Amino acid sequence: MRGFNTDCLHLTNEEKDIKHYGAISFPIYQTATYEHEGVGKSTGFDYSRLQNPTRERLEKTVAVLEGGVDALALSSGMAAISLLMEIFCPGDHIISEGDLYGGSIRLFDNVSKKNGLEFSFIDCSRENVEEYIRENTRAIYIETPTNPMMRIADIEKISQIAKKPGLILIVDNTFLSPYFQNPLKLGADVVVHSGTKFLSGHNDTLAGFLVTNDIEISEKLRFLIKTTGAGLSPFDSWLVLRGIKTLGIRMERAEKNARELAKWLKGQKIVERVYYPGLEEHRGYEIIKKQARGFGSMITFDVKSQEQVFAILEKVRIISFAESLGGVETLITYPITQTHADVPQDVREKNGITDRTLRLSVGIENVEDLIGELASIFEGM
Repeated sequence: MRGFNTDCLHLTNEEKDIKHYGAISFPIYQTATYEHEGVGKSTGFDYSRLQNPTRERLEKTVAVLEGGVDALALSSGMAAISLLMEIFCPGDHIISEGDLYGGSIRLFDNVSKKNGLEFSFIDCSRENVEEYIRENTRAIYIETPTNPMMRIADIEKISQIAKKPGLILIVDNTFLSPYFQNPLKLGADVVVHSGTKFLSGHNDTLAGFLVTNDIEISEKLRFLIKTTGAGLSPFDSWLVLRGIKTLGIRMERAEKNARELAKWLKGQKIVERVYYPGLEEHRGYEIIKKQARGFGSMITFDVKSQEQVFAILEKVRIISFAESLGGVETLITYPITQTHADVPQDVREKNGITDRTLRLSVGIENVEDLIGELASIFEGM
C-alpha cells in the first residue's frame, strides 16, 4: 500500500521506457488526431475528443486517489455535473442537498428540470433522507461539507439508505479533496470534483471530474463524454497534473492555517458566528472525524452588518476578494453577489446565507499575516 503523496506523483506500474523520451514531467500531447499504420492498427488513440494521452494520465491519477475504477476529466466542474445528469431520464427524481454551490442549483433548476428531472432539496445533515424516496427516485446528490454553510452529511449512513432501493449516491468532494475524504470507500457510487479548486490548486485553469467504482456507470459516462465532447484539453490536463503533485502538502498547510484562523475569528467582536467543521462545537464535528482525515480549509462566517462586509471586502490586500476557492492564495467571497447570486433569496435565507455572510478559502500564506490583515481591518468596527 503506497502513500498518498507517492500516488500523486507516480502511477502504479508506470512505464519507464523511452516512450516519452524520459520526460519527468508527463508531456502535453497537443494534438487533435492520431496517425494509424493501417486498418485496425490503432495506437490506442484516435481523436482527442475521445481520449488524449495527457488527459488519460490525469484521469488514471485521479481514479487512484479516489479509489475508483475510472475517472473522467472535463472542461469544468459544471461540465462534469451536466454530463452526469445525462445518465438520467425525464421523470426521474433526485434527492439533493439544499445547500449546494449556486451553480449546481442553477443547473438543476434551469436545465435539469427543463429536461424532465425532478428534485427534492433537503438538509441531508438533519433530515431523514429515506422519507423523501419515491417510486421514481433514482439518485441522492450531496455535498459534504456543503457550500457555503459547512453542513456535514453522513456518507456511509446515506449510502446504506441508497443501496436498499438501488439508488445512485453522488458526492461532491470538492471541499475536502481525495486527500482528506474518499466517498467511494464510504459507499458512494460517483464522486464529483471541480478540479479548478484543490486538485489544480493554483487558480490558473478550469477542470471537472467524475469518478466512479461502478463499471456500468463508467461505460455510460464514457459514451456520453465522447458524444457530447466536453473532455478536458491536453494543456489544462497537464496543469491539473502539475497541481496534483503538491496536493497533499498544500492541503495540510491550508488546513493548519484554517484551523488557527477559525479559532481566532471566534474571538472577534464583529463576528457573530463561525462555520468550520474543525471546531468541536460544529454540529457535524464527530461525523467528519469519522469519515474524513481532516477538516479542510474552507471557513464561512457572519459579521454583524452588511456595512462591515463592504468595509472588509474593500480593505483586504493579502487576501483577495474573488470568486472560487482551493488555490494557494487566500480568497474571500461574498456568496449573495458571487457564488450564490442566482439562488432564490428564500432558499438562501433558509440555508442561512445572508447579506452578512462571508466565505474564506484559506491558502498557504503565513497565517500570522492573514490574521494580522483581518485584525487591522476589524479594529474599530
